[in-house]
Amino acid sequence: MSRQTPLFIITLLLAGIQSLSAQTSWGHIDYKGEPWVKNVSRPYTIEHGLDGRHLSLWASHGRYFDNNEGKWRWQRPALFGTTEDLFTQTIVIPYLIPMLENAGANVFTPRERDWQRNEIIVDNDNMPPFVNYHESNLRHPWETAPSQGFAIHQGTYQDKDNPFMAGTARMAETTHNSSKQSTVTYQPTIPETGRYAVYISYQTVEESIDDAHYIVYHQGQKTEFKVNQQMGGFTWVYLGTFDFDEGCSERNKVVVSNLSKHKGVVTTDAVRFGGGMGNIERGGETSGLPRCLEGARYYAQWAGMPYEIYSCKNGENDYGDDLNVRSLMTNLLCGGSVFAPDSIGRHVPIELSLAIHSDAGYTETGEGVYGSLSICTTNYGDSCLAAGISREASRELATALLNNLTADMKYSYGDWTRRQVRDRNYSETRLPIVPSSILETLSHQNFGDMRYGQDPNFRFTLARSVYKTILRYITSKHKKEAVVQPLAPNRFHIEFSEKAGEAIISWQGVIDGQEPSSAPTGYVLYIAQDNSDFDNGTLLRGTSCHVQLKPNVLYRFRVAAINEGGKSFPTEVLAALYNPKSTKTIMIVNGFNRLSSPAISKEGQGFDLNEDIGVSYGRTAGWLGLQRNFDVKRMGIENETGLGYTTNDFQGMFIAGNDFNYVGTHASAIRSAGEYSIVSSSSLAIEKGDCDLNRYQAIDLLLGLEKNDGHSLVPYKSFRQAMQERLRDYTACGGNLLVSGAYIGSDMTNDEEKAFLADVLKVSYEGTNNDLSGDVKGLGTTFKFYRQLNEKHYAALKSDILMPTTSNAFPTMVYNNQTCAAVAYQGNDYHAFSIGFPFECITDKALQGSIMRGILKFLINR
Repeated sequence: MSRQTPLFIITLLLAGIQSLSAQTSWGHIDYKGEPWVKNVSRPYTIEHGLDGRHLSLWASHGRYFDNNEGKWRWQRPALFGTTEDLFTQTIVIPYLIPMLENAGANVFTPRERDWQRNEIIVDNDNMPPFVNYHESNLRHPWETAPSQGFAIHQGTYQDKDNPFMAGTARMAETTHNSSKQSTVTYQPTIPETGRYAVYISYQTVEESIDDAHYIVYHQGQKTEFKVNQQMGGFTWVYLGTFDFDEGCSERNKVVVSNLSKHKGVVTTDAVRFGGGMGNIERGGETSGLPRCLEGARYYAQWAGMPYEIYSCKNGENDYGDDLNVRSLMTNLLCGGSVFAPDSIGRHVPIELSLAIHSDAGYTETGEGVYGSLSICTTNYGDSCLAAGISREASRELATALLNNLTADMKYSYGDWTRRQVRDRNYSETRLPIVPSSILETLSHQNFGDMRYGQDPNFRFTLARSVYKTILRYITSKHKKEAVVQPLAPNRFHIEFSEKAGEAIISWQGVIDGQEPSSAPTGYVLYIAQDNSDFDNGTLLRGTSCHVQLKPNVLYRFRVAAINEGGKSFPTEVLAALYNPKSTKTIMIVNGFNRLSSPAISKEGQGFDLNEDIGVSYGRTAGWLGLQRNFDVKRMGIENETGLGYTTNDFQGMFIAGNDFNYVGTHASAIRSAGEYSIVSSSSLAIEKGDCDLNRYQAIDLLLGLEKNDGHSLVPYKSFRQAMQERLRDYTACGGNLLVSGAYIGSDMTNDEEKAFLADVLKVSYEGTNNDLSGDVKGLGTTFKFYRQLNEKHYAALKSDILMPTTSNAFPTMVYNNQTCAAVAYQGNDYHAFSIGFPFECITDKALQGSIMRGILKFLINR
């Protein structure tokens, strides 16, 4: 019998190889184990989203050291108030990564993700015992792990310094018995109250377990995680971002234990709180900026990556290193997983890599949309990726990203330009060993594109489009059903029932007309009490619930919608307080909903940030400085003589925006009086008639920076017609009214709107206050409000000058230039108090309380 292989078998084998090389789905390849990190405090499950999936995603570029010029610089030009190095982060950090995480995904990013300049590290090496670091040893004590671990040293880090090879780590055998568990407590000394990302570190060893138990205590609440230590060791591993109090407190700490359902070992090393400042020295100096603004090369070194990963150019070309390290970090983490079984690495099952960029190019006039393109690499190197599937899978991803983005933009904004799917040799699409793409979202060089790009509502729409594409791409590759996560609920409001101290909390689900699968099937109610952080939520199936309030405890609430695809963004924060001794209740109404782009310059082409920098969703790292060149004839020139040229006035700054949490500020000030119960509502619920306003002795309407600016994609208005009608009816029945906001007069421009101001508030708009000091006198005191851009609180760059329109109205506060800042109306029918700047912008919390007490005494206790 011949030992030669028959020809037909050879033919079948060749056909099989060709079929495999053309295959673009994972087929039978899938990860079935425990995820890298799992939040086990989450009160809901995600069946048809991205739960258990692992992705690598980053915003382009970042500050880098130019080896040729011997200085730190941005990788892309400074145009229209920003640079690509900053702009793309404003899509990825506040929108895209949270959407993917809300769908259940583990998202790795090779750049620092935390917009926080403080950093606190707690470690077993070089820490004072029993203060920040403490071990509790029961059945199985903590011992020194066999490999080198993390240790920090004072000062900066030089090239080749690896902090993860400078110290030691700890290790303990596991136990099933919770009463016998050993723990390590990491208790930071927080320099200032705020939000901090929490990163843990550990070592992956032969006996590592997949369910290491971590608890994060944040302002007294606790959130529990299970971490799969069989993957991803020897680097920083992100758990989440939490609110922490200033100081060193048991309310703020991370605890890891050796409790497990498996026999094995738990390892633990340093815990890091906050993104921090760049500490990698190049050319004799650091960047001097927060780490999150630097390129991935420097984060990779801080994260313990090997030298050949973060410096494949041998320290001679940081620009090239930064381009390559993003993919090389991804590959190192992914190697050895089911998606890269023949590669050496850390076994994290990353199955997709995506870089978010903006592009150069412009239309003939600079108006209109230059548009989007996507990039893949299929014709360079091996035709197959690490698990044997074809590089054509990357083309499919790039095509889907571009097609869906174009369709979503046209649906939302009427028009968008689809450029092309570019198959070229780019580092970020050539190097990854999993399907990958670059998405050039828009042109940072074309003003028409940036008018969209600088609008937070556009960024949300763009990020949601990318999230939906990733969702459908991954689920289709595994032949799974895809369900799109819901939009945030609206018409959120709180009122008391007839039962003493019982609050009725209500909202409405929102239907995304473009995505039928995104309809909510449930909701999660989050509750915070007094100075504690929000809890992990309670799952609800209806659109209202009853909550019994403890006497004199200030409650805060927010709601998110859920379905089988994940969780929505949350509502604004509302508040309630039950004072059993009070017969008077105040309704606080949140009317500050605005998210907007900057003002358009009246001369040439560009943004006038001095006039109005717009309103971001929370704090932003996206601004570089003021635009100085508006000459359309200089379009396309990338220096100080070119259109869009921008200074570095805001370089390194985080600028506060709208965090939708100002009802709590007003409620705290009202609470200080000790005389009132409090409920609250969104402005939309009031406009829709969801609340009976006549139940309340006063309404506190906060309008912040609400106005119809004429240039943003979503129109806002301080007093919409429905709100005017509700307030007219309320005051006609004797209701008392407090209104505050920077544009409560100037936003009311036609005769009917001016009549509302005169008839209801008894004021007229007399101009804009241009005093930069933020000083105000009134109610027997002098105080300041946030007048300049800063990181802590949004600023009122403009404020209204108001004047009384009737003899029963009179000025009660004046700006530093003696113009009128507030007017009180003392009628026989009702009282009103109108403030031409946002009350919550008063910088001193104690003065907020005393001023509010004075206002309420005037309004109610007459």
